[in-house]
Amino acid sequence: MAGIADVARAAGVSKATASRALTGTGYVSERTRDRVLEAAASLDYVASTTAVSLATGRTQNIGVVMPYISRWFFSEVLEGIQDSLLRHGYDLTLYDARPGTEGRTRVFEDFLARKRFDGLIAVGLEPSDNEFDRLLALGCPVVSVVGQNGSTSVVALDDEHAARRATEHLIELGHTRIAFLGGGGPHWAHVDHTRLLGYEATMKDAALPPSHVFSPVTMPGGYAAAADLLGDSRRRPTAIVGTCDEVAIGAIIAARRLGLHVPSSLSVVGIDNHEYAEMFSLTTLEQSPHAQGTQAADMMLRQLREPDAPIVNLRLQATLIVRNSTAPPPGVPSVAVGVGAAPWA
Repeated sequence: MAGIADVARAAGVSKATASRALTGTGYVSERTRDRVLEAAASLDYVASTTAVSLATGRTQNIGVVMPYISRWFFSEVLEGIQDSLLRHGYDLTLYDARPGTEGRTRVFEDFLARKRFDGLIAVGLEPSDNEFDRLLALGCPVVSVVGQNGSTSVVALDDEHAARRATEHLIELGHTRIAFLGGGGPHWAHVDHTRLLGYEATMKDAALPPSHVFSPVTMPGGYAAAADLLGDSRRRPTAIVGTCDEVAIGAIIAARRLGLHVPSSLSVVGIDNHEYAEMFSLTTLEQSPHAQGTQAADMMLRQLREPDAPIVNLRLQATLIVRNSTAPPPGVPSVAVGVGAAPWA
């Protein structure tokens, strides 16, 4: 079985340099690190985690805390984190901390305190719960995906900008009765609240009345809330901004079951570019949760290599993707395209 000396010899570096490249401790140029990793792979070298821990005082393990595992956004973020960590030889310990559960309390009060990791990546934690302070009190580096805490590096979508752009798109098409669907309840996420603020600010700028319809942030939740909204012809909007694509897709399904054609009778826009968005031809604001996960893991590894590195606040701008779920309201020409809805739509 190949040892660290064999890897060093194959890469043309010293044992100390090979060790730093493989463990991620101390400075090694990217070119040298890649050469060492290639040599280790060609020799099928596997470092003993126990030996690495004794030599470096580190576990080569990163903890990841997120509120949901099954939802699309979080699973995509997790894949991105794992891809980066595996590429750099790190293990991952996942903590499923669903809001309002006893399990979440145990994660924060018991499991995280055992410090079986070198750093923590927190995904979608709420700033109002003081959970960031509890993580920072553990004394290890923390990076956030979707967060508002100024004490950690963070990578997140600019949610207010995304909601503004979604609403502006509908206004440019000529819509004036636009509802925001999603958010509310005992565990109303900060992301959804921020997106609502972006929608409301855009409606105010256009001198239009806002309308927020509460809905769980799921496809069934969006369906149920939209079915109730659209079933009442007196308050039915001509367009809906979904707080996320899952809510927006739920609204499209509800509209179709009520006999409302999308987009000739109702326009719908979402935020995310969910894997189902293309299937439903949903106009949406695209973000890349997989890339956010990768960037968060890279931030963490840099922080481990350079403990004095400055905090990074990376806010990403979503891109509008126009599909067939949005069009001008009936009989109204569009400023954006200069034509009304097709009579056969």
